[in-house]
Amino acid sequence: MSDPSIAEFNSRIARIQKARAKGHGFEAEGALGRSFYTRNDPRFRRKWRVPVLRPLFLALVFGTALKALFLYQLGAPAYDARVAGLMAGEGIDRIGGWLMQADPATTAIARQIGLFGRIDG
Repeated sequence: MSDPSIAEFNSRIARIQKARAKGHGFEAEGALGRSFYTRNDPRFRRKWRVPVLRPLFLALVFGTALKALFLYQLGAPAYDARVAGLMAGEGIDRIGGWLMQADPATTAIARQIGLFGRIDG
């Protein structure tokens, strides 16, 4: 006498072993298994964004700090004379002169650098 539930159990075990041989796994209902992180649902897909704002912000901060160091090291009259020389040039020199103008942030940072003393090289 064989129990029908044992036969069903054995067939289920055989199905599971066959599936595991193919590389499938078992995931309990409601559990966060492998398929939770790999499904094609747009809510769970990783968004690949091109980083644009952070590098631009860092370049802006670094450029302003560099301008402030130049302004502090040269002094305001000499710095303005060099920027005026760039503005008198042609093409790229004018763009460089426009970018290197002493703006309020640059002068404020240069004043703060002045509080720490002269930078000697």
